[in-house]
Amino acid sequence: MQRLTITIDDDLLAEVDAFMARRGYDNRSEAFRDLLRSGLETADGAAGDSRHCIATLSYVYDHAARELPKRLTQEAHDHSGLAQATLHVHIDQESCLEVTVLKGERREVKAFADHVIAERGVRHGHVALMPIDPAHDHGHAHGHSHSHSHSHSHSTKSGKR
Repeated sequence: MQRLTITIDDDLLAEVDAFMARRGYDNRSEAFRDLLRSGLETADGAAGDSRHCIATLSYVYDHAARELPKRLTQEAHDHSGLAQATLHVHIDQESCLEVTVLKGERREVKAFADHVIAERGVRHGHVALMPIDPAHDHGHAHGHSHSHSHSHSHSTKSGKR
């Protein structure tokens, strides 16, 4: 690990300290590392499209929209190399939330997420991408399972199951 010395103005330092307080950072080094990673990811833009990433795609959709659940399921199956697992939650009579874990090249993950979010009947969508080093991707060799899951959570208005 390298040590760096930087000079920043007082106003910017106050913003960093406020950011640290909001997020619960214990020290400036950790905060600056995370801010730098985020800034580099944003600045890289299209240049990093071939890099590998893991992502969460979260979206709320109208489950009564014509053929939408079927289309969304088919999209996930058509991209089974990207879609690792999906959690399905019934929010109310009209709405469902799905959270899908995606893994692959950034451009493919982003294109898949953008396509799902753009589907008619998807009300809200968000994708969070995090870079990973494919050299450390050692497949399914660890002790815990990596199964594709489709979980349903049914709740009443009181929140009880």
